[in-house]
Amino acid sequence: MSSFIVSAFRHFMTITRHRHKVIQHCFNAGIFWQGCLHDLSKYNFREFIVGAKYYQGTRSPNEAEREEKGYSAAWMHHKGRNKHHFEYWTDYNTKTKRIESVKMPMNYLIEMFCDRVAASKIYMGDSYTDRSPLDYFLRAKGRIQIHPETSNELEFLLKMLDEKGEDETFKYIRKMKKTGYVIKGEELAK
Repeated sequence: MSSFIVSAFRHFMTITRHRHKVIQHCFNAGIFWQGCLHDLSKYNFREFIVGAKYYQGTRSPNEAEREEKGYSAAWMHHKGRNKHHFEYWTDYNTKTKRIESVKMPMNYLIEMFCDRVAASKIYMGDSYTDRSPLDYFLRAKGRIQIHPETSNELEFLLKMLDEKGEDETFKYIRKMKKTGYVIKGEELAK
């Protein structure tokens, strides 16, 4: 069997396992149907072929494409169609005349949280801990263009996961959902 077919099969299995894990987390967070729609564009030809070509199993194939080409066409396609990525939430600011980050709606921030936890579990396997998604976020925090409030809210949830575990974090998220998806300033300050 050709190595491309093997890579394509492995990539398919990885993105499907990831999607199923995100769906499970979204169910736990109270946004099940949103989870069902998660990352469907990864099965699109434009994204899937790149994923199969650069598949490694330990990190996103988009990283390898970016290293080879200087950009990832698959990532640009993906982020423009999936609102759970903070990179989607940019727009032209009429005052500064620049493209700037926009605060993410809470339901997409929660999906992003679920996505990051699931990705850490899939790529890290047995070495995953509830601290892993927070560490990944903190390593990139100073380099990414994310709205400050979105960054603080995501970090808050990732810290809660690290300190209190999945059950308590998803319980908190479901409670937030009932009260209008607001993380209060005093909670962020903790």
